[in-house]
Amino acid sequence: MKTFVVIGLGRFGSAVARKLFEMGHEVLVIDDNEAAVQKISSVVTHAVAADAKDPNTLKALGIRNYDCAILAIAENIEDSVLITLALKDLGIREVVCKARDAQHKKILEKLGADRVIIPEYEMGLKTAVKLGSENLLDFIELSDNYGISEIKVPSKWIGQGIAEIDIRKKYKINVIAVKNECCKEVTAVPGPEYIFKENDILVIMGKNENINSFHI
Repeated sequence: MKTFVVIGLGRFGSAVARKLFEMGHEVLVIDDNEAAVQKISSVVTHAVAADAKDPNTLKALGIRNYDCAILAIAENIEDSVLITLALKDLGIREVVCKARDAQHKKILEKLGADRVIIPEYEMGLKTAVKLGSENLLDFIELSDNYGISEIKVPSKWIGQGIAEIDIRKKYKINVIAVKNECCKEVTAVPGPEYIFKENDILVIMGKNENINSFHI
């Protein structure tokens, strides 16, 4: 179990807090809106109505002892900057911030945020990639250049091995895992001798441009 503090209870922050708690983690939420705090209090570990811009408040709440802080405030850049600085000064192991655009993201990264998310952009990217390839099931952007995707095994690959197809050389992607929908088996880092079967789901990693252009 990990410990998380979520600051800001808009739709994004509330969804993150609820899901983390459902997954069995300890979750503290902070927002200056008492009604929002009261509404979510029964589905998280702790809920506090407070001004997160005040470093002394964060310190008093013991924020420095949490594994990860998620700053879900993006509308007001000044507030976002102040809270990010306070979180970094407190020495939290991982600070994840929501940004409203690319410029905001750059600012937060320069302040030391460990990860910056632009939810609308990332969802738009995933949707476009999935719509553009009928075999693609999911896509996660690791950076501006690299990503991880899940794809259905191409029918022409069934019965053939990784080495036989020469996936890395031909398509410039790596198969890092294989899941089979039928028997619920997972093969992590399959070797070159692995033979693809019907109902296999491939977890592939590579440059985004190669994943996006992968069509079989």
